[in-house]
Amino acid sequence: MRKGWVWATVGGGAVVSFVMVLVVAVYLVAGSIANSVSSGSVTLAKNAVPAAYSALVEKWGNLCSALNPALLAAQLYQESGFNPNAKSPAAAEGIAQFIPGTWATHGVDGNGDGVKDVWDPDDAIPSAATYDCQLAEYVKNAPGNQTDNMLAAYNAGAYAVIKYGGVPPYSETQNYVKTITSLEASFAAPKSNTLQPSQQAAAAINYAQTKLGTPYLWGGNGTADQDGRFDCSGLTKAAYESVGITLPRVANDQYNAGPHPTRDQLIPGDLVFFATDLSNSRTIDHVGIYVGGGYMIDAPHTGAVIRFDPIDTAKYFGATRVTEDGAKALPTTV
Repeated sequence: MRKGWVWATVGGGAVVSFVMVLVVAVYLVAGSIANSVSSGSVTLAKNAVPAAYSALVEKWGNLCSALNPALLAAQLYQESGFNPNAKSPAAAEGIAQFIPGTWATHGVDGNGDGVKDVWDPDDAIPSAATYDCQLAEYVKNAPGNQTDNMLAAYNAGAYAVIKYGGVPPYSETQNYVKTITSLEASFAAPKSNTLQPSQQAAAAINYAQTKLGTPYLWGGNGTADQDGRFDCSGLTKAAYESVGITLPRVANDQYNAGPHPTRDQLIPGDLVFFATDLSNSRTIDHVGIYVGGGYMIDAPHTGAVIRFDPIDTAKYFGATRVTEDGAKALPTTV
C-alpha cells in the first residue's frame, strides 16, 4: 500500500511519464490480440455468476446447440439480476421471470422433488434453459443464426420468427437479441489471448490521472457542487463517460460491462474489482482503473485521495474489459 501512496505524491511530470509508459501497452498489445471471444465451447467466467447458481447455469446452459452457459447467464442477469425473489409489474416471477401462464406450460421440476416452483432456482433455471431449447427447435428451419432466432422467439414468439424468416423487424425484439448476445461476453470465460483492448482505454486512464490527489467523497460524481470529488465507481463511471461510454453508477453493475480478462491478461484501462465474497459478483464493493505493473488508479475511501494502489489484495475479485456494446446492454436496474 505504501508504495502506491508514494507514487501518488510524485511530481506531476513523473506521474505522467509513469502512466504514459503503461498506457502505451494498450496499443502494443492490441496488435497481437484477436477479436473473437466466443469461438469453440463456451464456459462461464470465474465468479461471473453467483456461486449458488453457477453449477446449474453451467449444466443447463449446454442443453442444446443454440444455447451455452454464458448466454443463459446473460438472460438470467437481464431478467432478474440473479434475484430469485424478483417480481415485475407484469407479474413475471423468480430468477428467470416467468409469467404464470408460461410457467404453467413450460415449468419443469428441475431438482426432482415433485414440485415445480417458479421461486426455486433449482427449478426455474432448468425451466429457462428447457424453454429456450424448445423455442430453438420450433424455429430450427428459419433462415439466419440459430441462437438469434431462439432469442427472438423468446421475445416475440416462434410464429413471428417463422413468418419473417428470422429475427422479426420489431425494434424491441432486435434490441433484446442484441442485448443478450452482447451481455454473453460478460459471462463467458475468456480464451487465452483473445480479448481485444478497449479503443478508449488510454483516454479513460488519462481522465483518471487528472484527478490524482482529489479527496474522496462517498457518492461523489465529480460535480461542481461536490467540489469535483468522487467515490470509486463515480470515478470509473466519469472516466469512461469522458470517452463516450456510459457505465452504471454502482461498482457491482459495472462488472458486467464487458468480458473478464484473467489476472495475467490485464492491460491498462481494464476495470479491476474487489468484493466481500469472492464467489459472488453482487458483493463487489470497490473498483479501480488498471494502469499496469500491478497498480490501479482508484478513489479508496473516506479520508483518502484518488491515488495509485496495488490491485493484489485479499479482496481482489476480477476485472472487466469495458466495451461499448457491453455497457449499453446492461439493464438500468438489476
